[in-house]
Amino acid sequence: MNSYSSGRRSRRPRGGSRRRGNGRSRHRQGEAKTQKKTFWQRVVAFFGNGQSTKQTATGARNGAQPSRPARKPERIEVTSPRLYVGNLSFDATESDLFELFNGVGHVQNAEVVSYRHNQRSKGFAFVQMQTIEEAKRAVQELHDKEFLGRRLVVSGAKSSEHQMRS
Repeated sequence: MNSYSSGRRSRRPRGGSRRRGNGRSRHRQGEAKTQKKTFWQRVVAFFGNGQSTKQTATGARNGAQPSRPARKPERIEVTSPRLYVGNLSFDATESDLFELFNGVGHVQNAEVVSYRHNQRSKGFAFVQMQTIEEAKRAVQELHDKEFLGRRLVVSGAKSSEHQMRS
Protein backbone atom coordinates (compact mmCIF):
# COMPACT_ATOMS: atom_id res chain seq x y z
CA MET A 1 0.00 0.00 0.00
CA ASN A 2 2.78 2.37 0.82
CA SER A 3 4.08 3.66 -2.53
CA TYR A 4 6.43 6.23 -1.06
CA SER A 5 10.12 5.41 -0.71
CA SER A 6 11.73 5.54 2.66
CA GLY A 7 14.34 8.04 1.41
CA ARG A 8 17.14 5.50 1.59
CA ARG A 9 18.60 3.94 -1.48
CA SER A 10 19.59 0.36 -1.60
CA ARG A 11 23.26 -0.31 -1.97
CA ARG A 12 22.84 -2.76 -4.80
CA PRO A 13 22.72 -1.25 -8.29
CA ARG A 14 19.44 -1.53 -10.18
CA GLY A 15 20.77 -3.75 -12.91
CA GLY A 16 22.04 -6.38 -10.52
CA SER A 17 25.58 -7.62 -10.18
CA ARG A 18 27.92 -6.83 -13.07
CA ARG A 19 30.41 -9.54 -12.18
CA ARG A 20 30.31 -12.62 -14.32
CA GLY A 21 32.26 -15.80 -14.08
CA ASN A 22 34.34 -17.13 -11.24
CA GLY A 23 36.94 -15.38 -9.09
CA ARG A 24 39.90 -16.49 -11.25
CA SER A 25 39.30 -13.88 -13.94
CA ARG A 26 39.97 -11.10 -11.45
CA HIS A 27 43.46 -12.45 -10.88
CA ARG A 28 44.17 -12.44 -14.62
CA GLN A 29 42.97 -8.87 -14.95
CA GLY A 30 45.42 -7.77 -12.23
CA GLU A 31 48.30 -9.38 -14.14
CA ALA A 32 47.17 -7.72 -17.35
CA LYS A 33 47.18 -4.30 -15.68
CA THR A 34 50.82 -4.61 -14.66
CA GLN A 35 51.83 -5.51 -18.21
CA LYS A 36 49.58 -3.02 -19.94
CA LYS A 37 51.29 0.18 -21.19
CA THR A 38 50.07 3.58 -20.10
CA PHE A 39 48.67 6.04 -22.58
CA TRP A 40 51.89 8.05 -22.68
CA GLN A 41 54.01 4.94 -23.10
CA ARG A 42 51.90 4.00 -26.11
CA VAL A 43 52.23 7.51 -27.57
CA VAL A 44 56.01 7.47 -27.12
CA ALA A 45 56.22 3.98 -28.63
CA PHE A 46 54.19 5.18 -31.59
CA PHE A 47 56.37 8.22 -32.34
CA GLY A 48 59.80 6.88 -31.50
CA ASN A 49 61.82 4.16 -29.92
CA GLY A 50 60.69 5.18 -26.43
CA GLN A 51 64.14 5.45 -24.86
CA SER A 52 65.15 9.14 -24.78
CA THR A 53 61.70 10.76 -24.68
CA LYS A 54 60.45 8.32 -22.06
CA GLN A 55 62.96 9.65 -19.53
CA THR A 56 61.93 13.27 -20.05
CA ALA A 57 58.24 12.38 -19.77
CA THR A 58 58.74 10.75 -16.36
CA GLY A 59 61.06 13.54 -15.16
CA ALA A 60 58.47 16.27 -15.66
CA ARG A 61 55.88 14.89 -13.24
CA ASN A 62 54.38 16.48 -10.16
CA GLY A 63 54.95 20.05 -11.31
CA ALA A 64 58.71 19.67 -11.72
CA GLN A 65 60.11 21.63 -14.62
CA PRO A 66 62.10 19.60 -17.14
CA SER A 67 65.75 20.59 -17.10
CA ARG A 68 66.76 22.88 -19.92
CA PRO A 69 70.03 24.59 -20.70
CA ALA A 70 70.50 27.99 -19.10
CA ARG A 71 69.94 30.75 -21.61
CA LYS A 72 72.59 33.41 -21.75
CA PRO A 73 71.07 36.88 -21.74
CA GLU A 74 71.43 38.95 -24.86
CA ARG A 75 74.25 41.45 -24.47
CA ILE A 76 73.07 44.89 -25.55
CA GLU A 77 75.73 47.50 -26.14
CA VAL A 78 75.45 50.56 -23.94
CA THR A 79 74.43 53.40 -26.27
CA SER A 80 72.37 55.40 -23.80
CA PRO A 81 72.47 56.06 -20.06
CA ARG A 82 69.47 53.77 -19.56
CA LEU A 83 70.37 50.30 -18.22
CA TYR A 84 68.48 47.04 -17.98
CA VAL A 85 68.88 45.13 -14.70
CA GLY A 86 67.72 41.52 -14.92
CA ASN A 87 67.55 38.48 -12.63
CA LEU A 88 66.57 40.83 -9.85
CA SER A 89 65.34 39.53 -6.52
CA PHE A 90 61.59 39.97 -6.07
CA ASP A 91 62.31 41.68 -2.74
CA ALA A 92 64.47 44.39 -4.33
CA THR A 93 63.09 47.93 -4.21
CA GLU A 94 63.89 51.04 -6.17
CA SER A 95 65.80 52.48 -3.20
CA ASP A 96 67.97 49.31 -3.08
CA LEU A 97 68.86 49.79 -6.75
CA PHE A 98 69.45 53.49 -6.21
CA GLU A 99 71.98 52.72 -3.45
CA LEU A 100 73.69 49.96 -5.45
CA PHE A 101 74.15 52.01 -8.62
CA ASN A 102 75.06 55.19 -6.72
CA GLY A 103 78.31 53.43 -5.77
CA VAL A 104 79.26 53.47 -9.46
CA GLY A 105 77.95 56.87 -10.60
CA HIS A 106 75.12 59.36 -10.30
CA VAL A 107 71.68 57.75 -10.71
CA GLN A 108 68.86 59.84 -12.16
CA ASN A 109 66.09 57.26 -11.92
CA ALA A 110 65.53 53.65 -10.91
CA GLU A 111 62.28 51.80 -11.54
CA VAL A 112 61.40 48.19 -10.74
CA VAL A 113 58.92 46.76 -13.24
CA SER A 114 55.93 45.16 -11.50
CA TYR A 115 52.58 43.59 -12.29
CA ARG A 116 49.63 46.00 -12.30
CA HIS A 117 47.13 43.83 -10.48
CA ASN A 118 49.23 42.93 -7.43
CA GLN A 119 52.29 45.23 -7.60
CA ARG A 120 54.65 42.23 -7.33
CA SER A 121 58.03 42.66 -9.00
CA LYS A 122 58.56 40.97 -12.37
CA GLY A 123 62.25 40.45 -11.55
CA PHE A 124 63.80 43.17 -13.68
CA ALA A 125 64.28 46.92 -13.57
CA PHE A 126 65.60 49.93 -15.45
CA VAL A 127 68.17 52.37 -14.10
CA GLN A 128 68.87 55.76 -15.67
CA MET A 129 72.44 56.98 -15.11
CA GLN A 130 73.71 60.54 -15.57
CA THR A 131 76.08 59.84 -18.48
CA ILE A 132 76.84 57.04 -20.92
CA GLU A 133 80.33 56.61 -19.42
CA GLU A 134 78.83 55.97 -15.98
CA ALA A 135 76.41 53.50 -17.53
CA LYS A 136 79.28 51.60 -19.18
CA ARG A 137 81.20 51.55 -15.91
CA ALA A 138 78.09 50.25 -14.10
CA VAL A 139 77.78 47.38 -16.59
CA GLN A 140 81.46 46.47 -16.11
CA GLU A 141 81.31 46.56 -12.32
CA LEU A 142 77.82 45.23 -11.55
CA HIS A 143 77.16 42.63 -14.26
CA ASP A 144 77.18 39.11 -12.75
CA LYS A 145 77.50 40.55 -9.23
CA GLU A 146 75.55 38.94 -6.38
CA PHE A 147 72.77 41.19 -5.06
CA LEU A 148 70.13 40.05 -2.56
CA GLY A 149 70.96 36.40 -3.23
CA ARG A 150 70.89 36.53 -7.05
CA ARG A 151 73.43 37.27 -9.77
CA LEU A 152 72.48 40.46 -11.60
CA VAL A 153 72.34 40.83 -15.36
CA VAL A 154 73.23 44.43 -16.20
CA SER A 155 73.30 45.61 -19.81
CA GLY A 156 72.24 48.48 -21.98
CA ALA A 157 68.49 48.85 -22.32
CA LYS A 158 66.96 48.35 -25.75
CA SER A 159 65.85 51.64 -27.19
CA SER A 160 62.40 52.10 -28.71
CA GLU A 161 63.88 52.06 -32.22
CA HIS A 162 65.57 48.72 -31.44
CA GLN A 163 62.22 47.24 -30.40
CA MET A 164 60.56 48.36 -33.62
CA ARG A 165 63.12 46.51 -35.76
CA SER A 166 62.95 43.18 -33.96
